[in-house]
Amino acid sequence: MHTLCARGTMKPEINAAVGFLSRFLRVKGHVNDRQVQTFSQSLQDILAEQYKHHWFPDRPCKGSGYRCIRINHKMDPLVGQAGQRIGLTIQQLYLLLPSELTLWVDPFEVSYRIGEDGSICVLYESQPCPPGTPVTAAAGSPSGNSGPMSPMVDSHISCKEELMVLGRTSPSKAYNMMTVSS
Repeated sequence: MHTLCARGTMKPEINAAVGFLSRFLRVKGHVNDRQVQTFSQSLQDILAEQYKHHWFPDRPCKGSGYRCIRINHKMDPLVGQAGQRIGLTIQQLYLLLPSELTLWVDPFEVSYRIGEDGSICVLYESQPCPPGTPVTAAAGSPSGNSGPMSPMVDSHISCKEELMVLGRTSPSKAYNMMTVSS
């Protein structure tokens, strides 16, 4: 597994993403605790290996598309690989996970959207360490930051905000609503 440092580490971001996906398996009740734990550990290892050359704490949006976990009409291959390690087929994963999910795993922020037109929600957010902060001070802070945000980050627009500002690249889908009353 990739060696992680206290500043710009990917471990809390990966843990947030894996925890989010693992809760879906746990909630549906078809996967036992041991399987959920194995799935979680497998997905953490897979993501850490996948992201180790695509993690840029100084430029969080760089590589964002590469780190995006996407379930739509196709299962994300990394999630599928972790599911297969506990004996779940791709079809079973489709039943346990949202049918349309986008999960962005970026330095200092993990966010998701369920559905193509759903709201973007933040799962995890932290501040980068200011330049010159000793590693020990950064490691002791729950948010990963023991001081004010660096000027570079103040002017930085997050990947999530960029999507909200720039908008969708595909047309919105029209959904018909049907209400049922008794």
